[in-house]
Amino acid sequence: MTKVYKTSSAAETIALGEEIGRRLKGGDLIAYSGGLGAGKTTITRGISIGMGLGDEVTSPTFALVNEYRGDRLSLVHFDMYRINSADDLETTGFFDYMDEDTVLAVEWSENIAEELPEDALRIDIQRIDEDSREISITAPEGDDRFEDISY
Repeated sequence: MTKVYKTSSAAETIALGEEIGRRLKGGDLIAYSGGLGAGKTTITRGISIGMGLGDEVTSPTFALVNEYRGDRLSLVHFDMYRINSADDLETTGFFDYMDEDTVLAVEWSENIAEELPEDALRIDIQRIDEDSREISITAPEGDDRFEDISY
């Protein structure tokens, strides 16, 4: 199932992310695709808010991974832009974060496509103009948590 949303501001992208974040559970993996400046970190900020973790989300571009810990769930935000092999992926600690109390959000997921679980939530963000985005959300078959999002 794929749903397509259009946002016309960063605030709307964050609001959509909040709705996604409210529906996530431990063990979920979000696989982002979209170019530079598309809004992957912006929607992750909303997801963090929706998960009850606050809005202090920053891009993991230089750190490769940022962690946001919560009482119930944690969010681990990866940037795979410079990851080109399974060995590179291993050095990020990616597999160590996969557990039932954590949600993984992976930017540039196409660089590690072979390593992603089949049940990943796929979010593609396309920049239409400075403020507008087209956001496609593809949930795994049988997962209806993301069918009726309104923001």
